Order: sequence, then structure tokens, then C-alpha cells
Amino acid sequence: MRTTLCFLIAVAGLLCHVSPAVCQQKPNVLFLICDDLNCDIGCYGHPLVKTPRIDRLAARGVRFDRAYCQYPLCGPSRASFMAGLYPDQTLIRRNSIYLRQHLPNVQSMSQLFRRNGYFATRIGKIYHYNVPKHMGTGGHDDPYSWDMTINPRGRDKDDEHLIFSLRPGSYGGTLSWLAADGTDAEQTDGIAAAEAIRLLDRYAKTKRRFFLAVGLYRPHTPYVAPKKYFDMYPAAKIRVPQVPDGYFDTLPKPARLSLTRKKDQVNLKKELAREAIRAYYASITFADAQLGLILDKLSDCGLDENTIVVFTSDHGYHMGEHGHYQKTTLFENAARVPLIISGPGVKARGETTRAFAEMVDFYPTLADLAGLKPPKYAAGVSLAPALRDANASPRSSALTQFADGYSIRTDRYRYTEWGSEGQLGNELYDHQNDSAEMRNIASDDAQRDTVARLSKLLRQRVAAARQVPDGLQQITSQTVSRFPQPQLPGAFRNQTNNAR
Repeated sequence: MRTTLCFLIAVAGLLCHVSPAVCQQKPNVLFLICDDLNCDIGCYGHPLVKTPRIDRLAARGVRFDRAYCQYPLCGPSRASFMAGLYPDQTLIRRNSIYLRQHLPNVQSMSQLFRRNGYFATRIGKIYHYNVPKHMGTGGHDDPYSWDMTINPRGRDKDDEHLIFSLRPGSYGGTLSWLAADGTDAEQTDGIAAAEAIRLLDRYAKTKRRFFLAVGLYRPHTPYVAPKKYFDMYPAAKIRVPQVPDGYFDTLPKPARLSLTRKKDQVNLKKELAREAIRAYYASITFADAQLGLILDKLSDCGLDENTIVVFTSDHGYHMGEHGHYQKTTLFENAARVPLIISGPGVKARGETTRAFAEMVDFYPTLADLAGLKPPKYAAGVSLAPALRDANASPRSSALTQFADGYSIRTDRYRYTEWGSEGQLGNELYDHQNDSAEMRNIASDDAQRDTVARLSKLLRQRVAAARQVPDGLQQITSQTVSRFPQPQLPGAFRNQTNNAR
């Protein structure tokens, strides 16, 4: 009997060695995204911002030092990475557009997992929401993407009348903040974390394979967090970026307009700027605490070893750099995003990669790690090689667009063209000597060859990002004027829970 048992154990071990897929369960996915978060994070080298939970995730995953959004605005960026397509392919280049207004039959990232036996849940903001207006609602969500949705709403929504704003009564697109009374658990993101914890408990008990997407609202304006987080950042320690006199005159008109269109948010007085930056940092640390609760539960449930964790933001953000606050520019501050991936398939644990990553790469990367086949029209590349070997380079540049401008980031340079073939101006920044992108050298005679080379590369990338891939022609040609509410089969009908 004992000999037979030993034989069976040996055979099982041999099978696992020969074919791991036979013995290993397909991995779960935990997709964590903050709203309007730049790389002002501890593990990205920020000297002041405290993010111990994100830092801990980076220590057991791979941190991408050069990850970039495709559009520095919430709606276009989120539609892009969820569809795995560039904004010129989704045709979504502004907020408040439903994904299927332009792509009625697209298969979203989470929808791929649904169709392969995963239970897909959204908590909070994954597609576009007007913040804080749509908090507690479905926003501009895509019902096809989920089996269940949860729309948390906390006291931060109820306390709007207490919020300070540069434009009284305006919050989402205006610098605004509140050092809130009460606890983390009363805030919308605190409720989102509690809901995620509840679901992870359930999944651990039922052994259900899941794709769980948790979208936190912070640090999006208004910057609301309990007072204790504001206390972590004394105003005297806040550094306000400086802009030299005459700087804006060195930029093409479209770039200048992207920085100065909100006149009351340009080159703020130092005291006011410090308060805004302090509130942004407080919101980051508050969000970090909620992420930590979710990640701790993942570990406590024993799900961490078989769950791919992706942590990111929807785009970058300015906090006074170039005299600008918030997003919607083609500078590094608005284009660059944090990106950490951990879990099964990640062998370069605790390492930082210099490999370029684009947010359209999320879709093929998660599909690759889960052994699934993404649709042929998906535009990104799998980042799995960089997760196995931090020195691998799945792509050699990163493309970002905004309005009528396109920007390419390479190892050394950022090159930007505005208008058709750069007729409205261009910009060149040498990151080897000017990482802050404060000196536009596009017109320097010594850079003529560099500009020509990067212009050719940029136009090649733009042409590819505009091309309608095979399998997508019939989809983009079926643009509809109103979003058709889907009639899902009963077995897959979307379940919505407005958590409070």
C-alpha cells in the first residue's frame, strides 16, 4: 500500500514537471488602479510621499520605471487599456463616452476573462466617471465587461459642501481639497476596500476563479482624505516646482495652451501651491492604506500565490511642474504612470525594469500570463518577457497623444509634434541632460538629425496606432449615436450593488 502511494506521488510529481498547466490552476487577476496618480510614490524615489503598501507590492513584483498612458485624460485612457486599442482606434478622445458608442462589439479585457470562466467584478471606477458627480453610480461603465458591479459612495460625497475649491462649487476639474473628519472606512475608497475584502473572502471559500478590478477615486480632485494623512505632510516641507521667466515663450502654441488653459491654476502663489500639493500627497497615502488592506486580505486568504496583481493609474499628473496642475499635457509628468505587476509568471521579483510599457499592453500581458488568447485586433504587446527577465525589452518606445499632438518617448529623448506632420510646432527634450523637460531643443541646429530620426519614428508609430486592425473594421464602422443598453442573457446578467 505504501509502495503504491509513493508510486502515485512520484507519477503526480512527474506530470507536474512535464506539464505545469495540468497541475496548476489558472491564475486569478486583481487589477488595482488609482485615479490621477503620478509617480510621486516611495518606491519610485519620491523623498517625501509615504506609500509603504505600494512599496511592499513592488518588493515582490516587477516595477516598470518607464510605463506610459496613451492619452492623459481619464475617459480615453481607460477605454484604451480596457479595449487594448489606441485612442485613434477606439475613437474615444474625450470624457463621457461609453466604450460601445464606437466599438459595439469589442471584447474588453475583463470580458475576455468572463468568456473563459472567470467571474469578473468591478468595484468603483474602471471606465470613466465624472468625479465627484458620478460617485455611487455606474458612471460611464460598460455592463458587458462584468458579472457584478459595486458602486461605493462614502461621506466624501456627502461632505462636498465642506470642500475648499479655487472655483467655489467646482471640484472635479479644479484644484480642491478637504482634510476630512471621520475614519478611512467612511470614505468611498475605504468602502471599496471593504467590499474587495468581502469578495476575496468569498472567493477563497468557493474556490471561484476571479477577475477583480478595484478602481479607487483618490487622488483625483477633490483631494479628500482623513485629517491624519494631511498631518503627515507639514506645509513647510513641501517643495513647489519653479518655472523660469519667459519659459512659456519657448513652447509651440498648442503646448503652451495645454499648460495655461486654466488661468487660475497656473503658477500658484507658493502658500496655496503648498496646500494643494500637501492635499494631493495626503490623498495618495490614504489610497495606499486602502490598497494595503486589500493586498493583506489577498495574502491572508492564501490567494496571493495564484493571483496576478496589477497596480497602476490611468495617466500621470502635474503638481506644479511647468507651472501646471493636473493632466492633459504631453510632458513626462502627464504621460508617465506607475506600474507594478506581481504574482504567478513573475520571476524577476523585487526588480525594476527599464523596459518601455504602454497601457495598451495590459490586455495582452494578462492574457499571456493566464494562458488566454486575446483578440487578433489587440494593439499592445505582452510584457511577460520583462516579468521573467527585467533586462528584456518587449518594446523600444512609448506613444502618447493629446488633442492634435503626438509624443514619442525613447531611451534618451521625448519628441512631440503638434498638428498635421508638426505644422503647429514640435518639441525635443534630452532626458540625459534635462529630465525635467524644461529646455526645448527642437530648433537647435545640432539636433537636426535627431529631430529627423525621431520625427520618422513618431510618424510610423502614429500611422500604426491609427490603422484599423484585422477583425475590427466592421466594429468601428458601426458607430452609434446612443449607447445601447445591452440585453444580457439571464445567466450573465450584470448584478449591481451600490455599497455604502
